[in-house]
Parts: sequence; structure tokens; C-alpha cells
Amino acid sequence: MRTLPMRLAGTSYQWVAMAILVGAGAGLAAVAFRWLISIATLIFTGTSDYSASHGHPGHPWAPWLGGFFVVLAPVVGGLLYGPLVQRFAPEARGHGVPEVMYAVSQHGGRIKGRVALVKALASAICIGSGGSVGREGPIVQIGSALGSWLARIFRMPESRVRALVACGAAGGIAATFNAPIAGVFFALELILADFAAGSFGAVVLASVTASIIGRSFLGNEAFLKLPAFTITSAAEYPLFILLGLLAAIAGVGFTRILYLIEDLCDWAWHGPAWLRPAAGGVLLGLLLLVLPQMYGVGYPVMQAGVAGSYAVGFLVLLLVGKIVATSLTIGIGGSGGVFAPSLFIGAMLGAAFGEVAGFLVPALNGQVGAFALVGMGAVFAGAARAPITAVIIMFELTGEYSIILPLMLAIVVATGVSKIMSRDTIYTLKLRRRGIDLERHPGTELLSRTRVDAVMDTSFRALPGYLSVAEGARRLLGAKHPALPVIGADGTLTGIVTVQHLANVLNDDDDERDRMTLSDAAEMTATVLPEDTLQMVLGAVLGSSTNAGLPVTDADGSLRGWLNQETVLRILSSPHALPVSGVEQRTDGPRPSVQPRPRPGSAGKRTLVRRRFQRPPPEQSHEDSRSGVDMNNRTSALRRPQSGTARIERPQVHTNGGTFLVFPDGHVVTVTNETYEQGRRALARVAFADPRPAALDRAKEDFRRIEEECFREFGLIRHGNEWVFTEQSGP
Repeated sequence: MRTLPMRLAGTSYQWVAMAILVGAGAGLAAVAFRWLISIATLIFTGTSDYSASHGHPGHPWAPWLGGFFVVLAPVVGGLLYGPLVQRFAPEARGHGVPEVMYAVSQHGGRIKGRVALVKALASAICIGSGGSVGREGPIVQIGSALGSWLARIFRMPESRVRALVACGAAGGIAATFNAPIAGVFFALELILADFAAGSFGAVVLASVTASIIGRSFLGNEAFLKLPAFTITSAAEYPLFILLGLLAAIAGVGFTRILYLIEDLCDWAWHGPAWLRPAAGGVLLGLLLLVLPQMYGVGYPVMQAGVAGSYAVGFLVLLLVGKIVATSLTIGIGGSGGVFAPSLFIGAMLGAAFGEVAGFLVPALNGQVGAFALVGMGAVFAGAARAPITAVIIMFELTGEYSIILPLMLAIVVATGVSKIMSRDTIYTLKLRRRGIDLERHPGTELLSRTRVDAVMDTSFRALPGYLSVAEGARRLLGAKHPALPVIGADGTLTGIVTVQHLANVLNDDDDERDRMTLSDAAEMTATVLPEDTLQMVLGAVLGSSTNAGLPVTDADGSLRGWLNQETVLRILSSPHALPVSGVEQRTDGPRPSVQPRPRPGSAGKRTLVRRRFQRPPPEQSHEDSRSGVDMNNRTSALRRPQSGTARIERPQVHTNGGTFLVFPDGHVVTVTNETYEQGRRALARVAFADPRPAALDRAKEDFRRIEEECFREFGLIRHGNEWVFTEQSGP
């Protein structure tokens, strides 16, 4: 039975089944979560949604308190969800989406299974007791935790764990808002930050499944009702550009105030973390006493604003009140999302703008709803910087296509202005404040702190420039290195030679060929200095035309070593592997060596390896004949066996210095096997020993067949001069 999960996760049919299963689970979780919110709201207020109440009615169970019960509701709610979150899942605190983004980016999509249950209970209690937050953040975290839990049960690789996390997020959004397309793009644009075909298909299946379940329980009506709207003149578009500009300011302002209030709460509170929501609930309750429209998510208030039921002054008051109420709820340790609040803020901004526009331009009178909708999408885009999701979700929430052009225009403006005003979004700023940068590869910082002389290879033997081309070719083949430097009598670099270049020289009919030396045949190349950092030379190394990297020279041209391209790729793939003692200050001494561990039964078959650094004793050294890479004691890496091909996804194909698959998460796979390496060496020998065109053509044809067979095992086919993935290949 232990092998059953592996079999279930191993084929495309089961992969489809897993996506549908996660979508169904997320859909049911969304329905259950909305039910929990309704029950909690009913218990704490005696109504289905207190923000829809007129006036300030009291609680039917405690009428003697009157409207003052709203002061106590957040306190009681905080006493319930505060200890729950602190004891069982601290990551359930806050708005949820940044935690999912962090798990996908840094932890391979691994989310604790109990987060789903704790997040559902804590967020339902928080919203039901007056927390002015949304339900999309919690349901994203709930669906994502469900997808991660199922993926780990079936022992799926990291690529599919992340994809199923995105499936859960898409399913939650689709079922909660009856927006299946928006759910797909929310997951791809914000959670995965990737639109790969394999992930897209799975996310679509999950979103459709969740949406079907959501509609079965919650109905199939548009979220907001809008009056008919048409653009009568092109002169109206500048108004939407202006609205997009204001929305960007509102979105960025909401982000800044949110974390400013959170910082103030951190500064002011020195008691136990579990008591913080209850203590802060007093302030939230007082705000609700003054402005009861801030109670809970506030969809009825949003609908009234879109319908033009409020005056301009009250719309501005609701806008400011929502920013403060949401920020305070999150700051005191509440649990809920910021997506719905950003829609609320945008609706109030757009409605106020529409009222003013209708007053100034009578032809626009009565179009408050259209401006409110555009404002909703634009403020969300300004805060989250997810323009595709913003456009699609506004269309799906209303079902109104006539507004699409001004909506797209305002959202693009809001996104662009927001990016100018702030480096981070409302989601990524929370992570950056913890020192986490999702946009930067984790190996980048190490590259900027690592000097070239700390990792350069000094074990090879440079070729003297006085050697003949034929002798140099024999030594180059014997070194099993694709390129070697050539030095003069004084030790200065005169150039480099490669297998292909020497083969071309030996096949040349020039009479001077036999009298040429390696110095005459050597090609000039870029060099790097020992004191340079890897970050400084990264572009030159990866863009080099050689098969192995670049030579390292002093300022006077004296050869010091060789910087292997694969060394840089390995550091990028395992940024935590290089010891701190090997950074900057280390210029000599032992370097990491290799302990290759071949996969059983892999001889002559596909060798799929993941590079990891380790630091074994310095005297160990080995060459792995399967990879075709010189695995010396200065640039080596540990080969960890993997089972099957489940880790293959759509990486970039890198062909400098061999063929590598560089995956989005940074790890590197070498495309090779034993047969391929033997064929490569056989072709080189024919090029040197038998320059006849017919023999060389036969050798090239044989190698091409071997190469295609090897690469086909990795899902690659030749397209012109490039290797691309087949449509059938995939995880």
C-alpha cells in the first residue's frame, strides 16, 4: 500500500484526477467557510450581516446593551480566535495570501494541513465578531493548504506540490466569488507568478470544479448589479485615466497605512500574543460604534455605494473608515483578507468620483455604478499589482462587458503608477518586512558576496603555447575538459582552445596548419579577475562561447585559474550550500569535493540529477563519467538520486558548457547519459584522427542520432538550432 500514492501521482490521468479532487475540496471548503461566517455573524450580531442594518440595532439576545454590543463583540471574538491561532497555527494570523506566496516560493509549496482548519475557524470568528476584513485571503490559504496536504500524502514532487497549491487557491477564489476565470489568473499571476501550460491546465480544472460546486450551493448570480453603461464619447476616457491615477494613490496609501498601523500595534502591545486581538478589539469596537458600516466584510454597503445611495462626503468617510478598520483588524492580530477591503475602498472612491463627474458633466449623471466598478478594479490593481486578475474578476463579478475598455485603461494606469510609487505590493511588502524578497533568486545574495578566487578551479593544467595543434588536441582530449587556456613562456594567458576549434584547424587545408602552434590557434576570450564577485561576472560566464566558463587572470594577464560555468549554476541552484568561510575572504585552502551517488540501475540510461553542495574532506576527488563534467575537488557537487521523471517541469534550456535544464526554483539538471558521453568523445576522436569528410559526416550523423535519443528521454526535440520541449512531454 505504501507504493499506491506514488502510482497515483505518476500518470497524467491521475494528475488530472488530483487537480479535480483539489478543486472539489476547495469548492466545498469555500461553501463551508461562508457558512461558518454566517453562523458566527448570527451568533455575534443576531443578523445575517450587521453592516446591512439601518441605524444601530441592538443584539436580540442582549437588547439592554443596545448598539453598544459592537464594542464587546470584537473583544469576545479575539478571546476565541487569539489563543486558537497562537496555539495551533501562528501562520493563520493576518491576510493569508503572503504566507501562501512564501510557501510556494521558498518551501516548495509545503503548508501545514492544520492551517486550513485553524484559518477557517479563526477567520470566521474574526469576521463574524466585527473584523473588517475579507474572506478571499482565508479561502486562498485554506484551499492552498488542502492542495499541499493532498500532494504530500501522494508524495508528489515539489513542482506538482506548488501546482496543487495554486489549484487550491484558484478553487477557493472561483467558488467564493463565482469567478472561475479570475480564480485561474489569481493563482497564476499572484501565487505561482508563472503561466506554464502544465500548471495552467491543472489550475483550470480545479477552478472549474470548484465553481460548479460553489454554484450548486450558492447560486449563479452576478456579485454586483450595475445599470446599463455606454461610452458616448472618446472624451470620457481621460476621466478613467484620472480615476486610475487616484486609484493607484489609494491602493498604495492603503498598503502603507495597513503596515503603519500594524507597526503601531507592535510598538504599543507588550503582553501575550494570544491576548492581543481581544485588547485591540476594544479599539475596533469603538470604531464600529461610530461607523457600523465597517462591520465584517461589508458587501451590502459596497452594493449600496455602487448603486449611488450615498452622498460624496459619506463615501469619502466610508473610504477612510475602511482603510482604518481593516488595518486595525490586521494590526491587532485578526485573520482575514485584504482583497474585499480593496474592492470596498475602490467602490467608494469610484462612486465619489462618479458623483463629482456627473455634477461637472451632466451627460455622465447616473453612471456612478460604472465608475465605482472601475474604481474597484483599479484600487485592487494598485494595491496588489495584478492587472490581469483585476480586469477579469471585475468582469466576472458584474457580468457587464460594456465597461471593459475603461476598466482596462484605468487598471493599466493604476498598475503603472503604483509600480512607480512603491516597489512592493500589499502582499509582498509583508514578506519584505521579514527580509524575504520573492523577486530575487536566493542565490543572488551569495553571488554578490562570493569572490571568484574562492571558487575558481586551479587543478587543471594549462597548455603551453609552443605545442603543435595536433599535440594540443591530444592533451585536450586526454584532459576530458571542453576548453583549456593556453599560456606563454612567462605564464600569461594567450587565449583558449576548444575541441571544436582545434578540429576545425586540423581539418583546414591551409599549408601553414602543420607549422601552427597553440598560441597561433588560440582564441581570445573575456577574462575575469580573482577579486571580482560572482555577481559581477555572472553575465560574462553564462554568455561565454566556451564549453566550461572563463579563465581567471591577474591584472597583468597572468593565469590564476578557471571559473567553471557549472560552479555558478550550482551556487544558484543551492544558495545555502557554500559555507560562509568560503565567501570573500577565502582565497586558498580546500574547496568542496564530490561524493557522487549513482542511482541503482542507471547505467546507459537517463541520468537525472539535482546538484547540491556539501563539504566533504578536501582530499576526495572523483570524475563522474555519466555527466561529462570535470568533477574536481574545487567545483563539485553532490548528486542526489531521484526516482522517475516526476521532477521535470518546463525549465529553461541552457546550452553553454553542456546542456542544462535550469528550473524556475533554481535547481539545475544536466541533460546527458553514458551513451551520449561516449558518442561525444567518439565524434571528437574522428574529427582529429580521420579528417575525411565522409567519415566525419558519418560520425556526425551517428552522434546526432544518439543526441536526439538522449534528449528525447528528457522531453526535448530539435527545433532549428534549438532544443524545445515536446507538447507531450511534461511533469
